[in-house]
Amino acid sequence: MSASSVPSSPPQPARAPDTPPPDVPVMQVLFGLMLAILLGALEQSIVAVVLPDIALQLNGFEDMAWVISAYLVASTVVTPIYGKLSDVLGRRSVLSFSIVLFLLASIFCAMATTMPMLILARILQGLGGGGLISVSQATIADVVPLRERGRYQGYVSGVWAVASMAGPVIGGYLAHFLSWRWIFWINIPLSLLALVVVRRALRHLPVGGRRHRIDYLGALLFGGGLSGVLVFLTRLGQGHSPLELHTLGLLAAGVVGMVLFVWQERRAVDPVIPLSMLRVPTVAICCTTLFLCFFQLIAMSVLLPLRFQVVGGAHADTAALRLVPLTLAIPFGAYISGRLMSWSGRYKPMQLAGSIIAPLAIVALAFMPPHAVMASALVMIVLGLSIGLQLPSGLVATQNSVPPQQVGIATALTAFSRLLGGAVGVAVLTTVLIALLRHSGMAVSDLGGGEDVLMSMFRRAMGAASDGDAAAVRVAAEQAFRTLFLFSAAVSLIAPFLVMRLRETTLRGSPVAASAAASAAE
Repeated sequence: MSASSVPSSPPQPARAPDTPPPDVPVMQVLFGLMLAILLGALEQSIVAVVLPDIALQLNGFEDMAWVISAYLVASTVVTPIYGKLSDVLGRRSVLSFSIVLFLLASIFCAMATTMPMLILARILQGLGGGGLISVSQATIADVVPLRERGRYQGYVSGVWAVASMAGPVIGGYLAHFLSWRWIFWINIPLSLLALVVVRRALRHLPVGGRRHRIDYLGALLFGGGLSGVLVFLTRLGQGHSPLELHTLGLLAAGVVGMVLFVWQERRAVDPVIPLSMLRVPTVAICCTTLFLCFFQLIAMSVLLPLRFQVVGGAHADTAALRLVPLTLAIPFGAYISGRLMSWSGRYKPMQLAGSIIAPLAIVALAFMPPHAVMASALVMIVLGLSIGLQLPSGLVATQNSVPPQQVGIATALTAFSRLLGGAVGVAVLTTVLIALLRHSGMAVSDLGGGEDVLMSMFRRAMGAASDGDAAAVRVAAEQAFRTLFLFSAAVSLIAPFLVMRLRETTLRGSPVAASAAASAAE
């Protein structure tokens, strides 16, 4: 196949993602990409701490939860679309568009005078933010050899961890000393710097080899269908009953949209998401394991502080601080995974080890007393390391299993899987927690107006404590959390069975692959 129709010289451009052009300033490119990733990651964590101030000033407590959910839903929906567009139009132009859209939306957020205006601006910001992380990771694939890529993805995880920890702190200080609007104004200098660096550093990268027919109908059906499903899940996570007519209507519309999307992709000449790619076992398995990783990670990031407060009696700032071991362990695990991949050219051992350890760590957390600070920190470190081991190995394995010209959409699919896992994890586990609390006899009623159910539970628990029912509330809550964590661990047990079926291929660029390619050429 390769010898009959393709001469020896043309394969070089096609292998650009594995052998980057020598004139690309790698460190300059990485600096710009890290800024873009920092913007996208920071915006997911900086807003939560100032929500009460925003709701008070804009008189919108009933819509408060949507300030966060609107961004997450929009960024999740457009992530695969950005991946396809970056393969077609080139990383530089698509990433630049994403940064500019994010910048303009941040200005609109800062100038919002009503809650609906802010939510609309957050949707636009999410449409820009969805490309920041996925296209940046795909660009790393263009400038870093595949064998070394895991190490650089560890840096990405480090930036994400820093943003996750620093976001609430920065947001709190800006809101206290200036105004909540400054959490959006601060994006302007960072966005401009990232745009300048990206435009200068990526000018050497190829723009796209051939003309493509963009499947606009497929993109529209995907965006509309997935939005309906995600909004349905978001409403469940906010405490709404799944039997509400409006909620069921969203689910039905979303399912119909996704069915039509699959029909359109099967007939499209150049589909937005090639369904054949999902039939590649490595892509399917890695996307599923990354989905499960973030199913656990995002849910634990939300539920563990709540457990520390309601059951352990910790203050909000102390509960958030106790998450630091988990947050720091993830980039460290990703760094270890990247170094091992660079050394061995293999990815399956790291994925298998991480997928086996994660459910064991969650079971340990289920039976760990919330007051045991040091023991809980050690278990969270183990959980963070296990998740970190899977992140770069899953991404690099996916990139290794597709042709170089499809690296963008493959990278976007992994990012999409992570975002979707987080959204589904929070919605499902929160819904299960509400059901467990109701079963235990705790008064948890349906919430109106989309108020955050976790905040409501926290207030009810504290109110019960003042009435002298603190012991009963804490016992019921602890039993519910324990059952919930065991359920979460059972879900994560799917991952090791999938990884065991993963057929490992030596990474392109490794000595083994290079020698095999040389012998084949002879």
